[in-house]
Amino acid sequence: MRRILFSWHGLNIYSYPAMLYVGLLAGVFAGAYVAQSSGMSADRFAVAVAILLIPALAGSRLYFVLTRWDIYRHDPARIWRRTEGGMAMYGGFILVVPLSIPLLRWLGLPFGSFWDAAGLTILLGMAFTRIGCFLNGCCSGRPSEAWFALFLPDHHGIVQRRIPTQLMEMVFAMMLFGAALALRNYAPFPGAIFCSVVAAYGLGRWYLESLRDDETGGRDKTVMQATSIFLVIAALAGLAFVWV
Repeated sequence: MRRILFSWHGLNIYSYPAMLYVGLLAGVFAGAYVAQSSGMSADRFAVAVAILLIPALAGSRLYFVLTRWDIYRHDPARIWRRTEGGMAMYGGFILVVPLSIPLLRWLGLPFGSFWDAAGLTILLGMAFTRIGCFLNGCCSGRPSEAWFALFLPDHHGIVQRRIPTQLMEMVFAMMLFGAALALRNYAPFPGAIFCSVVAAYGLGRWYLESLRDDETGGRDKTVMQATSIFLVIAALAGLAFVWV
């Protein structure tokens, strides 16, 4: 575990927020490049992402907190503590997609094409964020004697052989990122790449949740898996509706 990535003149740089910010920055540049190559304004794309980041981060944190409300209700000051890891991308994602509709209309950006590019931003950001989770000790895998298990800590710092779920999700996100880049010129319609990524990620996340060490006694796993299935169904329905 390396919760403090490094210290500089007495200032501690924490691993989780550092990797989150690096991932967001890399993701925005990657998304802006794809947006520009698709005929959109890279500047307007970046503005849209910057505006949507605020509700995305808030929604991600609140989703995480709500699944652990029995912990946070006794210490509300922890909810927005920057040194503490804990965010769930699903919360921000579910919030910003509908919020983006009027924003994209105002900025003159096509909804489907924007989210095709923004999907890459999310995937790259997710990959870096999982490195932050790995260093922070959060989102740890359950104890296991499997050949691929590593000696890793949980959020309490207890080290034992665990399934490296953080690294597995990082690799999965990068695989989806590469596939989305390779297939974007073959998409049948704007938004198809985004829907495909959401469906694929939802299925992968549903499986990975079964490998995690759930500190909530199964509540977090149940909520995450239910959300994953909901997003898979919604993404496949979107593909079918527009394609047909």
